[in-house]
Amino acid sequence: MRILIAHNHYQQAGGEDAVVEEEYALMKRHQISVERYEKHNKHIAGMATVQLAMDTLWSTKTVKEAEDRIQQFAPDVIHVHNTFPLISPSLYYAAARHNIPVVQTLHNFRLFCVQAMFMRNGQICEDCLGKLPWRGALHGCYRGSKAQSATVVGMLGWHRMLGTYQHKVTRYIALNRFCRDKFIEAGLPDERVMIKPNFIDLPPHDGVNAETARSGALFVGRLSAEKGTDILARAAARCPEIHLDIIGSGPQTAMLDGRPNIRMHGWQPPAVIYAHMRRTSYLVMPSLWYENFPRTLVEAFACGLPVIASRLGAMAELIRDGKTGLLFDPGDADDLTRKLKWAESRAAEMLRMGRNARQEYEQHYTSEINFNQLMAIYREAILAHQDNHHVR
Repeated sequence: MRILIAHNHYQQAGGEDAVVEEEYALMKRHQISVERYEKHNKHIAGMATVQLAMDTLWSTKTVKEAEDRIQQFAPDVIHVHNTFPLISPSLYYAAARHNIPVVQTLHNFRLFCVQAMFMRNGQICEDCLGKLPWRGALHGCYRGSKAQSATVVGMLGWHRMLGTYQHKVTRYIALNRFCRDKFIEAGLPDERVMIKPNFIDLPPHDGVNAETARSGALFVGRLSAEKGTDILARAAARCPEIHLDIIGSGPQTAMLDGRPNIRMHGWQPPAVIYAHMRRTSYLVMPSLWYENFPRTLVEAFACGLPVIASRLGAMAELIRDGKTGLLFDPGDADDLTRKLKWAESRAAEMLRMGRNARQEYEQHYTSEINFNQLMAIYREAILAHQDNHHVR
């Protein structure tokens, strides 16, 4: 099987970029013939505004470059991760012209929400779900800019009218059942949306569940409104007996910095994060948005670390309450405080949940399991594309 990965990198590398790198490396390890077609948003700075807007809707450069790569490499499948804004949906038409099936991983809600997270003013917002998201332009949901938001709305509206998302993508990959249901509710064809989570390569570690090695709470991520930083700060203030390690930074760093029971570590490499995950008692995820597939959660599971998270979106699906962690009411600092105090007073219970979390990882989120799922989706896409082409 020959796979061409297409991805538009973000200016600040995040979980989505990491997934692309890891899936590429995974296929290489299994001796799959795989190449990449990539663009990077660092090149936006030198572009004229009008040109960027035009390329977002339809990039003729992408069509030429993609067709050249298709002719040279002859892929069986083109696996798309992100086309926004420089690659553009014109890629799908280059694939169709050469009769190549397209698989698209949906890492966020960009196809249905200008802001990509179904969130506005710090709260869940589904005003545009299943509709043309013109309200996103009205509110300036993309980067606070009505002009830039209008460009995103134009792209989505144009390609909905063309039927791009309905007919030019053979199979979509949702990261969990919650997201799959949202995508179908928004209008994607039910039969085309598959489920495949992300994966983490993290072998067992000596003493991963040793009682003497675990104490305190951990937060890993960007310190921003959608991550529930304010909720975490209020709960931490009400639990002075709990020691909380914070790995990450962001615009709301000041909410947590300087508190006596909080240690700020800034951004750290994975090895340091995993070391913290192997010695703390639980991870806290107070996010206020749906979190398509929080990579940090699966990293915690791999380290035998239970998770205390908002009962919201994918988190409510991935965490088994009382089994692999605890769930609390989203945005409720009082409820989070109760769960933190419960966890602190029941070390043995948290260790048990940590063992369950590691088992959950081994059953669902290893690289080998993920590779088999990915290959099955590719094979199904090839067969479905052949059947569709034969009918025509």
